[in-house]
Amino acid sequence: MKPIRIGLLGAGVVASGVAQVLARNQAEIKRRAGRGIEIARVGVRNVDKARAALGAEIELTTDLDALVRMEDIDIVVELIGGTTRARELVLAAIDAGKHVVTANKALLAVHGTEIFAAACRKGVMVAFEAAVAGGIPIIKALREGLTANRIQWIAGIINGTTNFILSEMRSKGLDFDVVLKEAQRLGYAEADPTFDIEGIDAAHKVTIMSAIAFGIPMQFDKAYVEGITRLQATDITYAEQLGYRIKLLGITKRRAEGIELRVHPTLVPAKRLIANVEGAMNAVVVHGDAVGSTLYYGKGAGSEPTASAVVADLVDVTRLHTADPDHRVPHLAFQPDALDDAPILSMEEVVTSFYLRLRVADQTGVLARITGILAEHDISIDAVLQREAGDDENQTDLIILTHDTQEGRMNKAIAQMQSLPTVLQPIVRIRKEELNN
Repeated sequence: MKPIRIGLLGAGVVASGVAQVLARNQAEIKRRAGRGIEIARVGVRNVDKARAALGAEIELTTDLDALVRMEDIDIVVELIGGTTRARELVLAAIDAGKHVVTANKALLAVHGTEIFAAACRKGVMVAFEAAVAGGIPIIKALREGLTANRIQWIAGIINGTTNFILSEMRSKGLDFDVVLKEAQRLGYAEADPTFDIEGIDAAHKVTIMSAIAFGIPMQFDKAYVEGITRLQATDITYAEQLGYRIKLLGITKRRAEGIELRVHPTLVPAKRLIANVEGAMNAVVVHGDAVGSTLYYGKGAGSEPTASAVVADLVDVTRLHTADPDHRVPHLAFQPDALDDAPILSMEEVVTSFYLRLRVADQTGVLARITGILAEHDISIDAVLQREAGDDENQTDLIILTHDTQEGRMNKAIAQMQSLPTVLQPIVRIRKEELNN
């Protein structure tokens, strides 16, 4: 049987990894797929630069529009990134009857609903394992391995840059700005790290996982996104003293009222496995009603880890290349006509527990007034810690952990506490998740 021929869009780090993995493991891949998989052409902007990355034997072209419509191309692999040009090329490939493999989380989180609908109309596949958590097969786990389960929630460390920064802040007691510069020097953070440190990259990924877990359309525009730029080493230290670690988590939960979809710094009990994921590694916890909690851990980025997921998708598409479209695994795990219209809940409606740090005047009655305000808003206290605030004997740090409450209720309580003359600085609020059921 003749090999499956792929057209590669892009010649960057992941594309070179795909070429290397296909060349090195060709015999093993053929045994698994039932036929060979070979790169027919690569679409690039700079031929000389691409030649240096990919070698002399691969055919290059600068005409990407023509590449996605070439008759001898079976699968188009999109690795150029972005949401504008990539969308045009992916939709053109689908229109030409090509299967598509992509590692582009932003493209799917923003335009996935449109792309999957187009693929369904043309009877082609869009595979995207590499779009979330690099080499970790979390998409396959959600779409296939856990298909018997009613997924309850997902919580993931899905951005290696921010996890590296938080790990360094915790282990070395350094502030965010200092560690960010070190992360940039070591290559863990981009020169412009905005997408990572502001939580946007993680939000793209959790949007995709949420759609697959709950059978809902992609709705990135409704996700709550909060990054790590305002985190202070002081709070990481206090969290540690209370038995917690702070991680940037992508969280999505099923509730009777709708779906929670959010990214933000989160206190996690130090005894949880996910709390002990350090450096640039990724990890995702999925909780299903039948299986309970399962953990997926590994490298979330890099040339060959991401290429591993791309090539796995190529093998899947090759196996199902001639299969009846109605009998393939649906893009979002659920049949296209069975997607749910459950609403994405606003943050005001989200239910979680909280870590609060208040810099207060060291006076009699301050604690009683603050706990009284929380009680007025029906917010139950789990623990209270009081620490000296530097050299000023007239001030103290008051740290409070709460039980679960609605965020809107907490917002009102914080506003009331902030107005007290004895509260001397803006109140620090970090959400807390136990991740135990």
